Amino acid sequence: MKYDEFITKVGGHADVSLQAAGALTAATLQTLAERISGGEAAQLARYVPAELEPHLTGADEPAQRFGAEEFVRRVAERAGTDPERAEAGIRAVFATLREETPREQLEDVLTQLPKDYSSLVGAKA
Repeated sequence: MKYDEFITKVGGHADVSLQAAGALTAATLQTLAERISGGEAAQLARYVPAELEPHLTGADEPAQRFGAEEFVRRVAERAGTDPERAEAGIRAVFATLREETPREQLEDVLTQLPKDYSSLVGAKA
């Protein structure tokens, strides 16, 4: 999938502009890379457009442990938006990943997230 297509899907899911969708996507992937293992983030990076890969690579090992509320706060701060819009963006990014990533790959990512993430990722975390 091409970058423009990915961002358009995120924007459609979140009902935001393409510019906001780009910022929310980058912020969500950067924060996810901090929260999951570097190896898992690198595996996920293989399934996103090349322009988004850097957001999933280079995070410190081991994964940081923080809850869904902190995840939303970090995404909102990085994207320069409020927590409500950040939550919508996070859900939209995960919905798009669900459409574009092999199921088993996304399940591997979700198993690293605690249950309080389930409302954000749209599946049991």
